[in-house]
Amino acid sequence: MKNSLGICIFCGLIVFVQPLDLVKNRMQLSGQGSKAREYKTSFHAVTSILRNEGIRGIYTGLSAGLLRQATYTTTRLGIYTVLFERMSKADGTPPNFFMKALIGMTAGATGAFVGTPAEVALIRMTADGRLPADQRRGYTNVFNALIRITREEGVSTLWRGCVPTMARAVVVNAAQLASYSQSKQALLDSGYFRDDILCHFCASMISGLVTTAASMPVDIVKTRIQNMRMIDGKPEYKNGLDVLVKVIRKEGFFSLWKGFTPYYARLGPHTVLTFIFLEQMNKFYKIYFLDS
Repeated sequence: MKNSLGICIFCGLIVFVQPLDLVKNRMQLSGQGSKAREYKTSFHAVTSILRNEGIRGIYTGLSAGLLRQATYTTTRLGIYTVLFERMSKADGTPPNFFMKALIGMTAGATGAFVGTPAEVALIRMTADGRLPADQRRGYTNVFNALIRITREEGVSTLWRGCVPTMARAVVVNAAQLASYSQSKQALLDSGYFRDDILCHFCASMISGLVTTAASMPVDIVKTRIQNMRMIDGKPEYKNGLDVLVKVIRKEGFFSLWKGFTPYYARLGPHTVLTFIFLEQMNKFYKIYFLDS
């Protein structure tokens, strides 16, 4: 029941964060192969999309975003819940921090694997509007995208970029947990904060910033691989390392963090909600179960 409610909430949030996903993906693909960027800033990207594609353009790929959440979130929460319960002691004592981190990374990676087909469709649908009309794929919705990808490129293409997608999920889970714990402790040690919601909020925002910075290079690899085309019968990139080398050589080192603002605007609030809810649940657990 709790997992179902969580999935509904995350799917509902997609309606609000889909424009951020679209802007982030467009910026990661802009200036591909050169230092001349298609979009100068996130604001420039938003205004360009609205001007050229209209208000509906900013929600391109919404169906793929919803399917990604439905598959990724369902799998991730389900596996995390099962592993968490199995790793808890007979008296109800939860796993320690490092075990929680391992469970989170395992659940995240598995969820990412299951959600990769929807991720591929999302990347391609959000990238379509930046291409000339004769080069667009023209997927009408996520199911049309999945069917056409399977028919035109083979079923294995649905899992293109699976490794960097899973790597990103592992990095996000590891960075979130570690940076939140460290940030919270540093804030408490400063003497200016108590263990309350304000402290949790500030630590979460710091954690979101660290997680964004740590995971963006992996995210741009994922985005480029999932959107790539065949050139003269050969894939545009050989592997994730090839993406990193080409981006750094042709676009500059800091291009690995293209789309930082919309990415953080999406991940920051998600991190805040995640840890505030987690802290409150831990608080109630201690009050009603350990102290009773």
